[in-house]
Amino acid sequence: MNFKLYKSSFLCATEDYINSKVVLAGVPMDFTVSFKPGSRFGPSKIREVSVGLEEYSVYQNKNLFNKVFYDMGDLELPFGNVDRCINMIFEFGKKVFKDDKIPIFLGGEHLISFPLIKAAKETYDDLVVLHFDAHADMRDDYMGEKLSHATVMRRVGEEIGFKNLYQFGIRSGSEEEISFAKENGHVFFIYEIERFFEVLSELQNKSVYLSIDIDVVDPAFAPGTGTPEPGGLTSMQLIDIILKMEKLNIIGADIVEVSPYYDISDRTTLLAAKIIRELVLLVD
Repeated sequence: MNFKLYKSSFLCATEDYINSKVVLAGVPMDFTVSFKPGSRFGPSKIREVSVGLEEYSVYQNKNLFNKVFYDMGDLELPFGNVDRCINMIFEFGKKVFKDDKIPIFLGGEHLISFPLIKAAKETYDDLVVLHFDAHADMRDDYMGEKLSHATVMRRVGEEIGFKNLYQFGIRSGSEEEISFAKENGHVFFIYEIERFFEVLSELQNKSVYLSIDIDVVDPAFAPGTGTPEPGGLTSMQLIDIILKMEKLNIIGADIVEVSPYYDISDRTTLLAAKIIRELVLLVD
């Protein structure tokens, strides 16, 4: 399958795909959102504001200038065709993983994580998923649809096994899906966020895919998202959590549900860009 990508670049990204272990790629799809659309504009806006950041991370004492990483641009997707998009994203993800890259995908709605994680599973048999979100996303269907940003982690769990799914920051969901999550996987609610640091040691010998829905952060810090949910993490809490992952074998990641038009201050996209900077410096 040939892929068409619209090219734009994140801060300090090189043009060297071959020698880059870490690659960025935008997946601008937001066809199944249940409240406010617009996350398809997330990848381009994250790149735009990334130039407002320093190349140097005071947290890690590392500099993007010393890192060879590549920004592939945004995958071109057929607007409104969910099934075809899922297949295209899956094939695209499969290629990137088989090229032995560590991809960081920029969403886009959370449904994009399903085909990307499915693609990762083809390369990594011991795959586990770390999921940070305000919402459980564990419904079996949403308004009769199996493929939705409200069902994405149910589909992921079916693909990788629910015991390989770890969910953190959860503070919203139907009674049924929360019960299912508690009975079948590892779900930690927002008031249990410190449990993340206990789980870290269990995952050090696993291949870890990290999925971050920006709405895990309180809307006071990240209002630019389609389904904001009060009572979340602070920006610094999320950054600290990411920094604590330095000993994990992160084989891929995504950051999703950034909807820039709901945040004229750009603090949501700046937070997403900062998270991406820290991940680029952290992995490999």
